[in-house]
Amino acid sequence: MKFRLFALSVLFFGTLLVPDAALCQIIDDSPTRVQTTLDPGFKLIGTLRPKNVHQINTSRWTIGCEVLDREYASYDSYKEYLAPLGIKRIRLQGGWARTEKEKGLYDFAWLDYIINDAISRGLEIWLETSYGNPIYPGGGGRSLAGGIPASEEGLTAWDNWVRAMAQRYKDKVRDWSMWNEPVMSDPEAVFAFNIRTAEIIKSVIPNARIGALVLMQADYAHVGPFLERLKKENKFHLFHWIVYHHYTPNPDEPYPEVEKMKAVIRSYSNDLKLWQGESGVMSEWGPVGALNKMHWTELTQAKWDARRMLGDLGHDADSGIFTIADYQYRTTPWINGLARYGLIKADTADRGFKILKVKTAWYTVQNIVSVFNDDLQRDTAFNCQVACEKSLAVFGFHFTESQSPLFVFWNKSDIPQNDNATLPATFTVKNESFKDPVWVDTITGNVYKIPDNAVSSDGNDTTFINVPVYDAPAFITGRDNLDLDFSEFVKANP
Repeated sequence: MKFRLFALSVLFFGTLLVPDAALCQIIDDSPTRVQTTLDPGFKLIGTLRPKNVHQINTSRWTIGCEVLDREYASYDSYKEYLAPLGIKRIRLQGGWARTEKEKGLYDFAWLDYIINDAISRGLEIWLETSYGNPIYPGGGGRSLAGGIPASEEGLTAWDNWVRAMAQRYKDKVRDWSMWNEPVMSDPEAVFAFNIRTAEIIKSVIPNARIGALVLMQADYAHVGPFLERLKKENKFHLFHWIVYHHYTPNPDEPYPEVEKMKAVIRSYSNDLKLWQGESGVMSEWGPVGALNKMHWTELTQAKWDARRMLGDLGHDADSGIFTIADYQYRTTPWINGLARYGLIKADTADRGFKILKVKTAWYTVQNIVSVFNDDLQRDTAFNCQVACEKSLAVFGFHFTESQSPLFVFWNKSDIPQNDNATLPATFTVKNESFKDPVWVDTITGNVYKIPDNAVSSDGNDTTFINVPVYDAPAFITGRDNLDLDFSEFVKANP
Protein backbone atom coordinates (compact mmCIF):
# COMPACT_ATOMS: atom_id res chain seq x y z
CA MET A 1 0.00 0.00 0.00
CA LYS A 2 1.28 3.47 -0.86
CA PHE A 3 0.68 6.67 1.02
CA ARG A 4 1.73 10.26 0.48
CA LEU A 5 2.90 11.76 3.75
CA PHE A 6 2.97 15.50 4.26
CA ALA A 7 4.85 16.66 7.34
CA LEU A 8 7.75 18.74 8.49
CA SER A 9 9.07 15.81 10.51
CA VAL A 10 8.69 12.07 10.04
CA LEU A 11 9.52 9.33 12.53
CA PHE A 12 10.83 5.96 11.38
CA PHE A 13 9.77 2.75 13.12
CA GLY A 14 11.19 -0.12 11.10
CA THR A 15 9.71 0.25 7.63
CA LEU A 16 6.67 2.24 8.75
CA LEU A 17 6.54 5.96 8.06
CA VAL A 18 4.57 7.76 10.75
CA PRO A 19 3.71 11.40 10.03
CA ASP A 20 3.56 13.97 12.78
CA ALA A 21 -0.19 13.96 13.43
CA ALA A 22 -0.14 17.59 14.50
CA LEU A 23 1.14 18.66 11.11
CA CYS A 24 -0.46 16.52 8.46
CA GLN A 25 -2.82 13.81 7.33
CA ILE A 26 -2.31 10.97 4.90
CA ILE A 27 -3.39 10.84 1.28
CA ASP A 28 -4.06 7.19 0.57
CA ASP A 29 -3.03 6.06 -2.92
CA SER A 30 -3.85 2.38 -2.40
CA PRO A 31 -6.52 0.57 -4.45
CA THR A 32 -8.70 0.34 -1.32
CA ARG A 33 -8.52 4.06 -0.48
CA VAL A 34 -12.34 4.34 -0.46
CA GLN A 35 -14.59 1.50 0.69
CA THR A 36 -18.38 1.54 0.63
CA THR A 37 -21.19 -1.01 0.76
CA LEU A 38 -21.75 -0.81 -3.00
CA ASP A 39 -22.00 -4.24 -4.66
CA PRO A 40 -22.68 -4.04 -8.40
CA GLY A 41 -22.60 -7.83 -8.72
CA PHE A 42 -19.66 -7.79 -11.16
CA LYS A 43 -16.09 -9.00 -10.75
CA LEU A 44 -13.69 -6.37 -9.37
CA ILE A 45 -10.62 -6.17 -11.61
CA GLY A 46 -8.85 -3.02 -10.41
CA THR A 47 -9.08 0.60 -9.32
CA LEU A 48 -8.52 3.87 -11.15
CA ARG A 49 -4.98 5.11 -10.67
CA PRO A 50 -5.02 8.67 -9.28
CA LYS A 51 -3.21 11.38 -11.25
CA ASN A 52 -1.76 14.71 -10.17
CA VAL A 53 -1.64 18.01 -12.05
CA HIS A 54 1.65 17.11 -13.72
CA GLN A 55 0.19 13.96 -15.30
CA ILE A 56 -2.99 15.30 -16.92
CA ASN A 57 -4.46 18.45 -18.45
CA THR A 58 -7.70 19.51 -16.78
CA SER A 59 -8.84 22.80 -18.27
CA ARG A 60 -12.54 22.30 -17.48
CA TRP A 61 -12.20 22.02 -13.68
CA THR A 62 -11.48 24.52 -10.90
CA ILE A 63 -10.99 23.83 -7.18
CA GLY A 64 -12.05 26.49 -4.71
CA CYS A 65 -9.48 28.23 -2.51
CA GLU A 66 -11.89 30.98 -1.56
CA VAL A 67 -12.34 32.98 1.66
CA LEU A 68 -8.61 33.57 2.22
CA ASP A 69 -9.27 37.26 1.62
CA ARG A 70 -11.27 37.30 4.88
CA GLU A 71 -8.97 34.83 6.65
CA TYR A 72 -11.69 32.21 7.07
CA ALA A 73 -9.16 29.50 6.15
CA SER A 74 -5.41 28.92 5.94
CA TYR A 75 -3.73 28.32 2.60
CA ASP A 76 -0.68 26.81 4.30
CA SER A 77 -2.80 24.18 6.03
CA TYR A 78 -4.05 22.66 2.76
CA LYS A 79 -1.61 23.69 0.02
CA GLU A 80 0.02 20.24 -0.12
CA TYR A 81 -3.32 18.69 -1.07
CA LEU A 82 -3.86 20.77 -4.22
CA ALA A 83 -1.53 19.30 -6.84
CA PRO A 84 -2.25 15.63 -5.95
CA LEU A 85 -5.97 16.24 -6.53
CA GLY A 86 -5.33 16.65 -10.26
CA ILE A 87 -7.20 19.94 -10.80
CA LYS A 88 -4.96 22.58 -12.33
CA ARG A 89 -6.87 25.82 -11.68
CA ILE A 90 -7.70 27.31 -8.28
CA ARG A 91 -10.21 30.02 -7.49
CA LEU A 92 -9.04 32.93 -5.33
CA GLN A 93 -10.74 36.12 -4.20
CA GLY A 94 -8.76 39.33 -4.53
CA GLY A 95 -9.48 40.83 -1.11
CA TRP A 96 -9.43 44.61 -1.54
CA ALA A 97 -10.05 45.22 2.19
CA ARG A 98 -7.18 42.92 3.18
CA THR A 99 -4.86 44.57 0.66
CA GLU A 100 -5.68 48.25 1.24
CA LYS A 101 -6.08 48.83 4.97
CA GLU A 102 -4.99 52.46 4.69
CA LYS A 103 -6.20 54.62 1.84
CA GLY A 104 -3.80 54.55 -1.07
CA LEU A 105 -1.43 51.95 0.47
CA TYR A 106 -1.50 48.47 -1.06
CA ASP A 107 0.03 45.45 0.65
CA PHE A 108 -0.23 42.48 -1.72
CA ALA A 109 2.18 40.31 0.29
CA TRP A 110 -0.51 37.86 1.42
CA LEU A 111 -1.81 37.36 -2.12
CA ASP A 112 1.68 37.31 -3.66
CA TYR A 113 2.57 34.42 -1.37
CA ILE A 114 -0.46 32.34 -2.36
CA ILE A 115 -0.23 33.00 -6.10
CA ASN A 116 3.53 32.40 -6.27
CA ASP A 117 3.28 29.20 -4.25
CA ALA A 118 0.39 27.89 -6.34
CA ILE A 119 2.22 28.58 -9.60
CA SER A 120 5.31 26.80 -8.23
CA ARG A 121 3.10 23.71 -7.78
CA GLY A 122 2.02 23.75 -11.42
CA LEU A 123 -1.33 25.40 -10.71
CA GLU A 124 -3.15 28.19 -12.54
CA ILE A 125 -5.13 31.03 -10.95
CA TRP A 126 -8.70 32.20 -11.40
CA LEU A 127 -8.78 35.53 -9.56
CA GLU A 128 -12.11 36.99 -8.53
CA THR A 129 -12.30 40.72 -7.84
CA SER A 130 -14.56 40.45 -4.77
CA TYR A 131 -15.20 42.20 -2.32
CA GLY A 132 -15.47 45.87 -1.27
CA ASN A 133 -13.60 48.05 1.22
CA PRO A 134 -15.39 49.80 4.12
CA ILE A 135 -12.55 52.34 4.64
CA TYR A 136 -14.15 54.20 1.72
CA PRO A 137 -17.65 55.60 2.22
CA GLY A 138 -19.73 53.78 -0.38
CA GLY A 139 -16.83 51.37 -1.03
CA GLY A 140 -18.99 48.27 -0.77
CA GLY A 141 -19.13 45.52 1.81
CA ARG A 142 -16.26 43.18 2.64
CA SER A 143 -18.42 40.04 2.68
CA LEU A 144 -21.14 38.22 0.79
CA ALA A 145 -24.24 40.37 0.18
CA GLY A 146 -22.34 43.46 1.35
CA GLY A 147 -23.19 45.46 -1.76
CA ILE A 148 -20.98 46.72 -4.60
CA PRO A 149 -19.21 50.12 -4.45
CA ALA A 150 -21.69 52.88 -5.14
CA SER A 151 -20.20 56.29 -4.28
CA GLU A 152 -17.93 58.26 -6.59
CA GLU A 153 -15.08 57.94 -4.08
CA GLY A 154 -15.70 54.24 -3.62
CA LEU A 155 -15.84 53.51 -7.35
CA THR A 156 -12.68 55.52 -8.04
CA ALA A 157 -10.83 53.64 -5.28
CA TRP A 158 -12.17 50.35 -6.68
CA ASP A 159 -10.89 51.23 -10.14
CA ASN A 160 -7.46 52.06 -8.74
CA TRP A 161 -7.24 48.79 -6.78
CA VAL A 162 -8.37 46.63 -9.71
CA ARG A 163 -5.84 48.35 -11.97
CA ALA A 164 -3.05 47.85 -9.42
CA MET A 165 -3.96 44.16 -9.01
CA ALA A 166 -4.06 43.60 -12.77
CA GLN A 167 -0.68 45.31 -13.19
CA ARG A 168 0.83 43.21 -10.43
CA TYR A 169 -0.37 39.86 -11.75
CA LYS A 170 -0.52 40.48 -15.50
CA ASP A 171 2.19 37.88 -16.13
CA LYS A 172 0.77 35.36 -13.66
CA VAL A 173 -3.03 35.44 -13.93
CA ARG A 174 -4.94 35.00 -17.18
CA ASP A 175 -8.40 34.09 -15.83
CA TRP A 176 -10.43 36.67 -13.90
CA SER A 177 -13.92 36.98 -12.50
CA MET A 178 -16.33 39.67 -11.39
CA TRP A 179 -17.89 40.36 -7.99
CA ASN A 180 -19.19 37.22 -6.25
CA GLU A 181 -22.98 36.76 -6.14
CA PRO A 182 -24.01 40.43 -6.41
CA VAL A 183 -27.35 41.45 -5.00
CA MET A 184 -29.53 41.92 -8.09
CA SER A 185 -31.96 44.51 -6.72
CA ASP A 186 -30.47 47.00 -9.20
CA PRO A 187 -29.31 44.81 -12.13
CA GLU A 188 -28.32 47.75 -14.33
CA ALA A 189 -25.84 48.90 -11.68
CA VAL A 190 -24.38 45.36 -11.53
CA PHE A 191 -24.13 45.26 -15.34
CA ALA A 192 -22.32 48.60 -15.41
CA PHE A 193 -20.01 47.51 -12.60
CA ASN A 194 -19.10 44.33 -14.51
CA ILE A 195 -18.30 46.30 -17.64
CA ARG A 196 -16.15 48.97 -15.93
CA THR A 197 -14.18 46.31 -14.01
CA ALA A 198 -13.60 44.14 -17.08
CA GLU A 199 -12.48 47.15 -19.11
CA ILE A 200 -9.81 47.97 -16.53
CA ILE A 201 -8.49 44.39 -16.53
CA LYS A 202 -8.50 44.22 -20.33
CA SER A 203 -6.68 47.54 -20.60
CA VAL A 204 -3.81 46.01 -18.62
CA ILE A 205 -4.08 42.38 -19.81
CA PRO A 206 -5.51 42.32 -23.35
CA ASN A 207 -5.60 38.49 -23.46
CA ALA A 208 -7.33 38.14 -20.09
CA ARG A 209 -10.25 35.70 -19.97
CA ILE A 210 -12.99 37.15 -17.78
CA GLY A 211 -16.09 35.60 -16.24
CA ALA A 212 -19.16 37.83 -16.04
CA LEU A 213 -21.98 38.23 -13.49
CA VAL A 214 -21.12 35.37 -11.04
CA LEU A 215 -24.80 34.78 -10.30
CA MET A 216 -25.87 32.78 -7.25
CA GLN A 217 -27.91 30.45 -9.48
CA ALA A 218 -28.71 29.67 -13.11
CA ASP A 219 -30.59 32.91 -13.77
CA TYR A 220 -31.50 33.30 -17.44
CA ALA A 221 -33.85 36.20 -16.58
CA HIS A 222 -30.86 38.43 -15.79
CA VAL A 223 -28.51 36.99 -18.38
CA GLY A 224 -30.68 38.16 -21.28
CA PRO A 225 -30.75 41.86 -20.31
CA PHE A 226 -27.01 41.79 -19.57
CA LEU A 227 -26.24 40.37 -23.00
CA GLU A 228 -28.57 42.91 -24.59
CA ARG A 229 -26.54 45.66 -22.94
CA LEU A 230 -23.26 44.12 -24.15
CA LYS A 231 -24.71 44.00 -27.65
CA LYS A 232 -25.89 47.61 -27.51
CA GLU A 233 -22.51 48.85 -26.23
CA ASN A 234 -20.44 46.47 -28.37
CA LYS A 235 -18.79 44.93 -25.29
CA PHE A 236 -18.94 41.20 -26.00
CA HIS A 237 -15.15 41.13 -26.38
CA LEU A 238 -14.76 41.79 -22.65
CA PHE A 239 -16.04 38.42 -21.47
CA HIS A 240 -15.16 34.77 -22.03
CA TRP A 241 -17.68 33.16 -19.63
CA ILE A 242 -21.02 33.73 -17.98
CA VAL A 243 -20.57 32.44 -14.43
CA TYR A 244 -23.33 31.01 -12.25
CA HIS A 245 -23.48 29.03 -9.00
CA HIS A 246 -25.44 25.96 -8.07
CA TYR A 247 -27.02 25.05 -4.70
CA THR A 248 -30.02 22.71 -4.55
CA PRO A 249 -30.54 19.57 -2.40
CA ASN A 250 -30.86 17.49 -5.58
CA PRO A 251 -27.86 18.54 -7.70
CA ASP A 252 -29.67 17.63 -10.93
CA GLU A 253 -32.62 19.93 -10.31
CA PRO A 254 -31.25 23.18 -11.86
CA TYR A 255 -30.21 21.80 -15.26
CA PRO A 256 -33.45 22.74 -17.05
CA GLU A 257 -32.72 26.34 -15.98
CA VAL A 258 -29.10 25.94 -17.11
CA GLU A 259 -30.32 24.86 -20.55
CA LYS A 260 -32.59 27.91 -20.75
CA MET A 261 -29.68 30.14 -19.82
CA LYS A 262 -27.51 28.45 -22.42
CA ALA A 263 -30.17 29.02 -25.07
CA VAL A 264 -30.32 32.74 -24.18
CA ILE A 265 -26.53 32.99 -24.46
CA ARG A 266 -26.51 31.21 -27.83
CA SER A 267 -29.11 33.64 -29.16
CA TYR A 268 -26.51 36.40 -28.66
CA SER A 269 -23.13 34.71 -29.02
CA ASN A 270 -21.54 31.42 -30.04
CA ASP A 271 -18.31 32.38 -28.29
CA LEU A 272 -19.43 32.97 -24.71
CA LYS A 273 -19.09 29.87 -22.54
CA LEU A 274 -20.82 28.73 -19.37
CA TRP A 275 -18.93 28.32 -16.13
CA GLN A 276 -20.50 26.81 -13.04
CA GLY A 277 -18.16 28.61 -10.69
CA GLU A 278 -19.15 27.47 -7.19
CA SER A 279 -21.19 24.67 -5.69
CA GLY A 280 -20.91 22.06 -3.01
CA VAL A 281 -22.51 20.56 0.08
CA MET A 282 -21.26 19.82 3.55
CA SER A 283 -20.07 16.45 4.80
CA GLU A 284 -22.09 16.66 8.01
CA TRP A 285 -24.87 18.70 9.58
CA GLY A 286 -23.90 22.36 9.76
CA PRO A 287 -25.57 25.54 11.03
CA VAL A 288 -24.29 28.00 8.41
CA GLY A 289 -23.97 28.29 4.64
CA ALA A 290 -25.99 27.10 1.67
CA LEU A 291 -27.93 23.83 2.10
CA ASN A 292 -27.25 23.92 5.83
CA LYS A 293 -29.13 22.13 8.62
CA MET A 294 -29.41 19.00 6.49
CA HIS A 295 -27.98 15.67 7.53
CA TRP A 296 -25.25 15.35 4.95
CA THR A 297 -22.56 12.68 5.34
CA GLU A 298 -19.19 12.11 3.68
CA LEU A 299 -20.88 9.65 1.32
CA THR A 300 -23.75 11.95 0.33
CA GLN A 301 -21.32 14.85 -0.10
CA ALA A 302 -19.20 12.74 -2.45
CA LYS A 303 -22.26 11.66 -4.44
CA TRP A 304 -23.59 15.23 -4.65
CA ASP A 305 -20.25 16.64 -5.81
CA ALA A 306 -19.81 13.86 -8.37
CA ARG A 307 -23.29 14.29 -9.85
CA ARG A 308 -22.93 18.03 -10.09
CA MET A 309 -19.42 17.88 -11.60
CA LEU A 310 -20.43 15.45 -14.33
CA GLY A 311 -23.79 17.14 -14.80
CA ASP A 312 -21.97 20.40 -15.47
CA LEU A 313 -19.67 18.71 -17.95
CA GLY A 314 -22.60 16.96 -19.62
CA HIS A 315 -24.32 20.33 -20.05
CA ASP A 316 -21.14 21.83 -21.54
CA ALA A 317 -20.20 24.07 -18.63
CA ASP A 318 -16.81 24.42 -16.99
CA SER A 319 -17.12 23.38 -13.38
CA GLY A 320 -15.89 24.59 -10.01
CA ILE A 321 -15.78 22.49 -6.85
CA PHE A 322 -16.50 24.28 -3.58
CA THR A 323 -14.20 23.94 -1.78
CA ILE A 324 -10.78 22.40 -1.02
CA ALA A 325 -10.97 22.64 2.80
CA ASP A 326 -13.46 23.45 5.52
CA TYR A 327 -13.51 27.06 6.67
CA GLN A 328 -14.90 29.19 9.48
CA TYR A 329 -17.11 32.25 9.07
CA ARG A 330 -15.92 34.55 11.86
CA THR A 331 -16.06 38.21 10.83
CA THR A 332 -19.49 38.42 9.20
CA PRO A 333 -22.16 39.74 11.59
CA TRP A 334 -24.98 37.63 10.20
CA ILE A 335 -23.14 34.34 9.69
CA ASN A 336 -20.62 32.68 11.98
CA GLY A 337 -19.40 29.12 12.45
CA LEU A 338 -17.70 26.20 10.73
CA ALA A 339 -18.74 25.30 7.20
CA ARG A 340 -17.92 21.72 6.26
CA TYR A 341 -17.95 22.07 2.46
CA GLY A 342 -14.31 21.07 2.11
CA LEU A 343 -12.94 17.99 0.40
CA ILE A 344 -10.65 17.84 3.41
CA LYS A 345 -11.69 18.36 7.03
CA ALA A 346 -10.11 21.31 8.84
CA ASP A 347 -10.20 22.46 12.44
CA THR A 348 -11.21 25.89 13.74
CA ALA A 349 -9.28 29.14 13.44
CA ASP A 350 -8.07 29.05 17.05
CA ARG A 351 -6.47 25.68 16.26
CA GLY A 352 -4.76 27.00 13.15
CA PHE A 353 -7.18 25.39 10.66
CA LYS A 354 -5.22 22.16 11.17
CA ILE A 355 -6.14 19.42 8.67
CA LEU A 356 -7.99 16.61 10.43
CA LYS A 357 -8.63 14.14 7.60
CA VAL A 358 -9.05 13.62 3.87
CA LYS A 359 -12.73 13.10 3.08
CA THR A 360 -14.35 10.62 0.72
CA ALA A 361 -15.22 13.48 -1.64
CA TRP A 362 -11.53 14.31 -2.14
CA TYR A 363 -10.89 10.84 -3.57
CA THR A 364 -14.09 10.95 -5.61
CA VAL A 365 -13.09 14.23 -7.24
CA GLN A 366 -9.63 12.79 -7.89
CA ASN A 367 -11.20 9.69 -9.51
CA ILE A 368 -13.36 11.83 -11.79
CA VAL A 369 -10.56 14.13 -12.85
CA SER A 370 -8.24 11.20 -13.59
CA VAL A 371 -10.61 10.19 -16.42
CA PHE A 372 -12.74 13.24 -17.26
CA ASN A 373 -9.97 15.56 -18.33
CA ASP A 374 -8.82 17.07 -21.62
CA ASP A 375 -8.23 13.58 -23.06
CA LEU A 376 -12.01 13.12 -23.08
CA GLN A 377 -14.46 15.17 -25.14
CA ARG A 378 -18.23 15.46 -24.82
CA ASP A 379 -20.12 13.65 -27.60
CA THR A 380 -22.72 16.08 -28.91
CA ALA A 381 -24.18 13.36 -31.15
CA PHE A 382 -24.49 10.78 -28.37
CA ASN A 383 -27.58 8.62 -28.86
CA CYS A 384 -28.63 6.19 -26.15
CA GLN A 385 -31.94 4.49 -25.42
CA VAL A 386 -32.53 3.85 -21.72
CA ALA A 387 -34.91 1.49 -19.94
CA CYS A 388 -35.09 2.02 -16.17
CA GLU A 389 -37.79 2.50 -13.56
CA LYS A 390 -36.13 5.72 -12.35
CA SER A 391 -35.12 8.86 -14.21
CA LEU A 392 -31.44 8.74 -15.16
CA ALA A 393 -28.86 11.30 -16.22
CA VAL A 394 -26.85 9.91 -19.16
CA PHE A 395 -24.03 11.65 -21.07
CA GLY A 396 -21.69 10.41 -23.79
CA PHE A 397 -18.01 11.16 -24.40
CA HIS A 398 -15.14 10.08 -26.66
CA PHE A 399 -11.45 9.75 -25.87
CA THR A 400 -9.67 12.28 -28.04
CA GLU A 401 -6.95 10.07 -29.48
CA SER A 402 -8.62 6.67 -29.77
CA GLN A 403 -12.18 7.96 -30.29
CA SER A 404 -13.28 5.14 -27.99
CA PRO A 405 -16.66 5.79 -26.37
CA LEU A 406 -17.53 6.32 -22.72
CA PHE A 407 -20.91 7.05 -21.20
CA VAL A 408 -21.71 8.05 -17.64
CA PHE A 409 -25.04 7.63 -15.83
CA TRP A 410 -26.76 7.89 -12.46
CA ASN A 411 -30.17 7.93 -10.83
CA LYS A 412 -31.04 11.62 -10.72
CA SER A 413 -34.53 11.30 -9.24
CA ASP A 414 -33.73 12.28 -5.65
CA ILE A 415 -31.29 13.79 -3.19
CA PRO A 416 -28.22 11.55 -2.72
CA GLN A 417 -28.88 8.91 -0.08
CA ASN A 418 -26.61 7.47 2.59
CA ASP A 419 -26.86 3.96 1.18
CA ASN A 420 -25.80 2.29 -2.06
CA ALA A 421 -28.89 0.49 -3.28
CA THR A 422 -28.80 -0.23 -7.01
CA LEU A 423 -31.46 -0.87 -9.61
CA PRO A 424 -31.15 -2.38 -13.10
CA ALA A 425 -31.08 -0.40 -16.32
CA THR A 426 -30.64 -1.35 -19.96
CA PHE A 427 -28.74 0.98 -22.29
CA THR A 428 -28.64 0.74 -26.07
CA VAL A 429 -25.86 2.97 -27.37
CA LYS A 430 -26.32 3.75 -31.05
CA ASN A 431 -23.46 3.43 -33.54
CA GLU A 432 -20.84 2.51 -30.95
CA SER A 433 -18.84 -0.59 -30.07
CA PHE A 434 -17.04 -1.28 -26.80
CA LYS A 435 -13.93 -3.43 -26.54
CA ASP A 436 -13.70 -5.32 -23.22
CA PRO A 437 -16.25 -3.08 -21.49
CA VAL A 438 -15.97 -2.27 -17.79
CA TRP A 439 -18.29 -0.66 -15.23
CA VAL A 440 -16.58 2.03 -13.12
CA ASP A 441 -17.75 3.56 -9.84
CA THR A 442 -16.65 7.18 -9.44
CA ILE A 443 -16.95 7.18 -5.63
CA THR A 444 -14.49 4.35 -4.95
CA GLY A 445 -12.71 4.30 -8.29
CA ASN A 446 -13.36 0.55 -8.47
CA VAL A 447 -13.45 -1.02 -11.94
CA TYR A 448 -15.55 -4.10 -12.68
CA LYS A 449 -15.69 -6.42 -15.67
CA ILE A 450 -19.09 -6.49 -17.37
CA PRO A 451 -19.96 -10.17 -18.01
CA ASP A 452 -20.44 -11.30 -21.59
CA ASN A 453 -24.09 -12.18 -21.01
CA ALA A 454 -24.83 -8.53 -20.11
CA VAL A 455 -23.61 -7.18 -23.48
CA SER A 456 -24.96 -7.65 -26.98
CA SER A 457 -24.08 -6.01 -30.29
CA ASP A 458 -25.55 -6.17 -33.77
CA GLY A 459 -22.46 -4.68 -35.39
CA ASN A 460 -23.75 -1.12 -35.14
CA ASP A 461 -25.35 -0.65 -31.74
CA THR A 462 -24.30 -2.00 -28.34
CA THR A 463 -26.78 -2.94 -25.61
CA PHE A 464 -25.88 -3.34 -21.95
CA ILE A 465 -28.54 -5.44 -20.25
CA ASN A 466 -29.61 -5.01 -16.62
CA VAL A 467 -26.49 -3.19 -15.50
CA PRO A 468 -26.59 -1.59 -12.03
CA VAL A 469 -27.23 2.11 -11.54
CA TYR A 470 -27.46 4.08 -8.32
CA ASP A 471 -27.53 7.66 -7.08
CA ALA A 472 -23.87 8.33 -7.82
CA PRO A 473 -22.21 8.39 -11.23
CA ALA A 474 -20.86 5.22 -12.78
CA PHE A 475 -19.57 4.89 -16.33
CA ILE A 476 -18.94 2.27 -18.99
CA THR A 477 -15.99 2.27 -21.35
CA GLY A 478 -13.36 -0.08 -22.74
CA ARG A 479 -10.82 -1.38 -20.24
CA ASP A 480 -7.86 -0.27 -22.38
CA ASN A 481 -8.92 3.38 -22.00
CA LEU A 482 -8.14 3.34 -18.28
CA ASP A 483 -4.99 3.38 -16.20
CA LEU A 484 -5.66 0.79 -13.49
CA ASP A 485 -4.10 -0.09 -10.19
CA PHE A 486 -4.41 -3.76 -9.24
CA SER A 487 -4.99 -4.95 -5.68
CA GLU A 488 -3.46 -8.10 -4.23
CA PHE A 489 -6.91 -9.68 -4.37
CA VAL A 490 -7.03 -9.18 -8.14
CA LYS A 491 -3.52 -10.54 -8.58
CA ALA A 492 -4.49 -13.62 -6.60
CA ASN A 493 -7.68 -14.12 -8.60
CA PRO A 494 -6.88 -13.43 -12.28
